Amino acid sequence: MKRSIKIGFSFGLTSGIITTLGLMVGLHSGTHSKLVVLGGIFTIAIADAFSDALGIHISQESENKHTLRQIWFATISTFVSKFIFASTFIVPVLVFDLSTAIIISIAWGLFLLSALSFYMARQEKTAAWKVIAEHIGIAVLVIIITHYVGDLVSVLFA
Repeated sequence: MKRSIKIGFSFGLTSGIITTLGLMVGLHSGTHSKLVVLGGIFTIAIADAFSDALGIHISQESENKHTLRQIWFATISTFVSKFIFASTFIVPVLVFDLSTAIIISIAWGLFLLSALSFYMARQEKTAAWKVIAEHIGIAVLVIIITHYVGDLVSVLFA
């Protein structure tokens, strides 16, 4: 069970952070609307959490090497972690003006991703800075791309 929970947790945390930050940054740069960004976060926390949980469920089933109990532990831990971590981004948007909330959310997301990466590196006995740099680099790339996509959408469809 421990491995199944670890799979679901690490996948849910990573997906919750990168997907939510990408959506938030893209929606902010495209609309500058707090309501739209909040709606996006709630959508990610619910719909994408279910989607990712089902994806893990089907992936685990397709390997034909996990018990039904292990599959469900991975499924549930994916949903719960994705839902919880995506939902944490609601707080800054409710408390601060949108631009400040985006910056705080990026810092929070990169911190969480760094903490998970550090833990993984220690477990694998590899250089933590390499794992952290790789994961943060991908997250930053997503943030940059979604920012410019939001800008492009606002210019093309405004």
